Amino acid sequence: LPLQFGDFAVWEEQWLQREVFPAQLEFWRRQLAGAPALIQLPTDHPRPAVASPRGDYVSVSLPVEKLLALQTLSRQEGATTFMTFLALSQVLLWRYTGQTDIVIGTAAAGRDRPELQKLVGFFVNMLALRLEIDGQWSFRELLRRVKAAALETYANQDLPFERLVQELQPVRSAGYNPVFQ
Repeated sequence: LPLQFGDFAVWEEQWLQREVFPAQLEFWRRQLAGAPALIQLPTDHPRPAVASPRGDYVSVSLPVEKLLALQTLSRQEGATTFMTFLALSQVLLWRYTGQTDIVIGTAAAGRDRPELQKLVGFFVNMLALRLEIDGQWSFRELLRRVKAAALETYANQDLPFERLVQELQPVRSAGYNPVFQ
């Protein structure tokens, strides 16, 4: 391949410094100013002092008709199905925690340039989607707001997450991840 991962890493660092870094850093500073450090999920046991790499997952199957209804709603609102599920996740987190200001982490593929499509390497960047919810909104209104927040966040996805954490210097704890959990 004419381009290797190391070439990309050098190019990305130079490009960030010249063109993207100042504007995107300012966006993220504004976006995350005053954001809650933790999401207070009720659990049946206390959070450990040090986070463990052990995890689990729950597989959920949706009936086809429900998935089709969600896809139809997404199309009607000009949103992606991902945005609709993000809005549903926010409602669920709001109901469990009572928090109206929630930062959710999501991954961006990082392969938005044609020359990166065939390149072997890890390009994924984590993004912090800050979403606020008001119990008075309809779900469609929430979805519109989630869509706007997601589009704005993805427009500012080039700043590597680890670099963002270095710059913001949030209060750190071994018990949870910085910025979002």
